[in-house]
Amino acid sequence: MRIGILSLPLGTNYGGILQSYALLHTLHDMGHEVYVIDEDKQFEYSLKRRIEMFVKGTIKRCLMGKNAIIYSPTYYRKLWAARTMHTNRFVSRHISRKMVRNMTEIGVQDFDAFVVGSDQIWRARYARPFPGVENSFLKFTEGWNVKRLAYAASFGTDEWEYNKAETANVAAMARMFDAISVREVSGVGLCQKYLGVEAMCMIDPTLLLNAEDYTRLIGEDTPPSPGNMMCYVLDRSEEKDALVNDIACEKGLQPFHTNSRTEDHKATLEERIQPPVEQWLKGFRDAEFVVTDSYHACIFSILYRKPFVVIGNKSRGMTRFESLLQVFGLEGRLVTSYEDYKQNKKALLCPIDYEPVYRILEERRTDALRFLQESLH
Repeated sequence: MRIGILSLPLGTNYGGILQSYALLHTLHDMGHEVYVIDEDKQFEYSLKRRIEMFVKGTIKRCLMGKNAIIYSPTYYRKLWAARTMHTNRFVSRHISRKMVRNMTEIGVQDFDAFVVGSDQIWRARYARPFPGVENSFLKFTEGWNVKRLAYAASFGTDEWEYNKAETANVAAMARMFDAISVREVSGVGLCQKYLGVEAMCMIDPTLLLNAEDYTRLIGEDTPPSPGNMMCYVLDRSEEKDALVNDIACEKGLQPFHTNSRTEDHKATLEERIQPPVEQWLKGFRDAEFVVTDSYHACIFSILYRKPFVVIGNKSRGMTRFESLLQVFGLEGRLVTSYEDYKQNKKALLCPIDYEPVYRILEERRTDALRFLQESLH
């Protein structure tokens, strides 16, 4: 069967890239021909959008004194190419893609089935730019005789973010799916309440593979990690830095950071280049302890059996962390502040008994593979 995976665009987000990689290779191992549908970014905008960007850039530069870019497609292309130079190389090597500017470029003859997932593909504000809110529920396939499946699709939050018109449209499309699974327990309730459909809860695609599968991607030419306490913090702050330093002192470890300032508009072009995916994976392999505020860094800490502390990232969606950790009985690894960490320091710095965690993981993998096989039969 020829299958198209629909997720958020592949850029600099390690978790987004690796969840697409894992789902693609899991389906490929089942005997399918699989492609990830990805955005062919052209940085071409409507006249209205160009005017908005020009006005905002002018105000920031001329009136507010900020180092803002006044609308320049050439600059945006250069910036994107620089930020993704390493991550795009990984994607090109390991992920088969069908590149489109918009979903109308996909024809009825292109695929026999579509799998939506995972990542926060059903979070309205993330899906609006690409593939579009309705298209994240396969609106572009309306009237086609194809299989439609959602695997561990995530709303990212336990709050409903769609407006009234969007809700009506996506609910109609959701009822056309052959099977729906979501990543968070809260997503099951959202599907029932707002879409009128039943959904199952499934593990993130990255958990379908094991640590050895990812270690094989690293390669002998990947430089050694510059420390033994991996820090992958998306939204750094003085409070989070204090927490990192406290753990490093308590454990006698050397912290190292595995991400650039890729999302920081104030950073230089060089500072915004995201390090290679292989370097990120090697960080988990080399680490004796992990500190993060990232959902997928939690997952890779679990896959590599590392003790970790996760700082709840409210702006990016707390329910993701809570749902994941509850599945494996690791809720105690989640803190919401430095003060929270200090109050629970002793327990947080203890090793993790991964034997019961892995028994649960094997059960969840079995359920997930059965779901995929039966849904695509």
